[in-house]
Amino acid sequence: MLPASPAKKWTGPRILAQVVTKGAACLGAAMLVTVAQAADGLKYEVRIDAPGEVRELLEQNLDLMRFRGNDRMDREQLQRLVRVAPEQIRTLVATDGYYSPQVSAQLDRETGTPLVTVKVTPGEPVRVGEVDLELQGPAAATDQQALKAAWPLKKGAVFRQGDWEAAKRATLRSVVQTRYPRAQLVDSQATVDPEAHLANLRVAIDSGPEMRFGELRIEGLKRYPASVISNLNQIHPGDYYSEAALQSYQSRLQDTGYFASVEVSADMSAILNEQLDAAAMTPEQNAAAPMAPLPLLVRVVENKRKNVSAGIGYSTNTGNRASLTYDDLSVFGLRMKSALTLETKKQTASSNFYFPVTPEGYNDSIGASFERSDISGEVTSVASVAGKRTWGTPLLERSLTLELLTETKTIGGIPSSQSKSLPLTYGVTWRKLDNLLFPTKGYALNAQLGGALLPVLTDEAFVRAYLRGVAYLPLGVSSNAIFRGEAGALASRDKNGVPAVYLFRAGGDQSVRGYAYQELGVPLDGAITGGRYLATASAEYQYWFKPQYGAAVFYDAGNAGDTVSALHPKSGYGVGARWKSPVGPINVDVAYGHAVHKYRLHFSLGFTF
Repeated sequence: MLPASPAKKWTGPRILAQVVTKGAACLGAAMLVTVAQAADGLKYEVRIDAPGEVRELLEQNLDLMRFRGNDRMDREQLQRLVRVAPEQIRTLVATDGYYSPQVSAQLDRETGTPLVTVKVTPGEPVRVGEVDLELQGPAAATDQQALKAAWPLKKGAVFRQGDWEAAKRATLRSVVQTRYPRAQLVDSQATVDPEAHLANLRVAIDSGPEMRFGELRIEGLKRYPASVISNLNQIHPGDYYSEAALQSYQSRLQDTGYFASVEVSADMSAILNEQLDAAAMTPEQNAAAPMAPLPLLVRVVENKRKNVSAGIGYSTNTGNRASLTYDDLSVFGLRMKSALTLETKKQTASSNFYFPVTPEGYNDSIGASFERSDISGEVTSVASVAGKRTWGTPLLERSLTLELLTETKTIGGIPSSQSKSLPLTYGVTWRKLDNLLFPTKGYALNAQLGGALLPVLTDEAFVRAYLRGVAYLPLGVSSNAIFRGEAGALASRDKNGVPAVYLFRAGGDQSVRGYAYQELGVPLDGAITGGRYLATASAEYQYWFKPQYGAAVFYDAGNAGDTVSALHPKSGYGVGARWKSPVGPINVDVAYGHAVHKYRLHFSLGFTF
C-alpha cells in the first residue's frame, strides 16, 4: 500500500515512495553523462539505460546524478551510492506508477574514469482501479454526485503520485469554492496491488456547514459615493457562499477605474466569534444552531481623482501620433474622460461623462467629439453628441447608442456635401474564448443593426447592418490557426446623404493587410470613398517556437463597393512575427498587396474585439 501523505498509515506490500518533480519526457534508450569534477573530487561517468520518461526522472533525482561534481566524492562514497541506487530507483519509479521494475546498477573500475551503468526495465504501470469518493457532513447527495463526476484521476489512468496529490487538492478546492468554505480532507488512502497492477483509491471530505453571505461592508471609501460599489454588487444577503461570485464582483470593481486596489472577501471573523459562543453549548445545541451569515467585505484603495497623461507613437494605419488625456473621477458625481489625439491622417477631440453603474447593471454615458480625417483623398469633419447604454458581461455584452452628428465632406479637394443624421444603433458581442488577453481557442462575434429612419435631424434615412467575427483553432501544443471575417450592408435611397462614417471601406492592419488604411472602396474623383457593401476574410497560421515568441503566415482578401457584384476581392498575403507582451499580443506583419504590387509593413497591439 502506498501512503497518500506522510500522515497516513499503510498496509500491504511495503513500498516506500517520495514525491518528485518530473519534467518533459525525452526520447532514446540510453544516455552517457560525462562529469567534470572539482580538482580534489573523484571523476566518474553515469550511463542510464531506461525509457525516456523514466530516464529523465532519474537524471533529476538519483543521488548518483545529484552528487556529481562534489569535491568530497571518493571511491568509497561512490561505491555506497551504487549499492543503494537500486532501492532508490524503485522508490522513484514507483511515484511514476511503476511498482515492479527490474533494476541493476554496476560500477566498472577497469576504465581510467569509473563508469556506473544503470539499467531499468519499468514493466507494466499500476493503473487506477476503484475510486471511493465520499462527501461527509451536511452536503447533499447531488453535491457528492457532482464531485464524483469531476474527479480528475479516472479509472484506468496510470497511478502517479503527483497526479494523486493534485487530484485531492483540486477536489477539495472545488468544495471550498462553493457554499462549504470550511471543508476539510479527513481521509485519503491509495491501496496499491503491484501484482494486479491496480491502485484502489479512497478520499473522504467533510464539507462542514454551508455558508451564506450577509450584508455588505465597505472599507477605505473617502472620495466617491458608496453607490459606486453597492450598485455593482450582485451578491444578495442569504445567497450561498461562492468564491466565483467574490472574484466576479472584485473584477467589476477593478474595471471601474475608481480604485487602485480592490479586495472582496467574506468576513470569516463572524465564524470565529460563533466558535467561541459554541464552546459554551452542549453538542446537541451546537449541531442545531444555524451558522451566522458571512458579511461581504469590500476593502478599496482609491485612485487619485484627477489624472493627466501624454504619449507619442506611430500607427501603420494613421501615421505619427501624439495624445493627451485628462480624467476626473468626480465631476458632478460623474466620471469624465477627455482626450486629444493628433495623427497624420486623423485628429480627434472627445469628452465623455460616465454615470455610476445602476443596480440593474446598466452603464450609461454621454459625450461629445470632433474628428477630422484625410484618408485616400476623402477629407471628412464630423461633430457629434451621443448617449450610450451598455450592459451584460464580458461573455455577452450589449449596447444601445443614439448619436446626433453633422458631417462636412471634401473629395479630391472639392467640397462635396454636408449632412446631418440621428441614427440609433443596437450592438451585441459574444465572446467564448479560453483567454481574453491571449486567446488560443474559441470565438468572438460582434453584430450591429441600426440606422436613421425618422425624418428628424436627418437628411437621408438609412438602415445599416454589420457583422464581424474571429475564431481561434488550436492545431497542437505550439501552433494555432486564426480566421477573421466581416460583412456589412447599407440600404438608403441616396448614398450621398448618409454620413461617411456609416459607409464601408477596407484595408489596413485589422482588415486586408497589404493595403493602406481604408484604401479599398469606391473610386470617385481621384479619391476612395465608402460603399454600401463590405466583405473581408482572413486566414492565419501561427507557430510558437518559444512560449512568448512566434511566427505567422497569412492570407487576407476583401473589398467594399456600392453593389454586391462590385465586391471583387483584393488579396494580400505575407509573414509576421508575434510576441506575447505584458500588455497583450504584439503583431508585426509584412504583407504584399496583390492588386497594388507593393509590400507594406503592419503593426498592431492587443486583441481588439
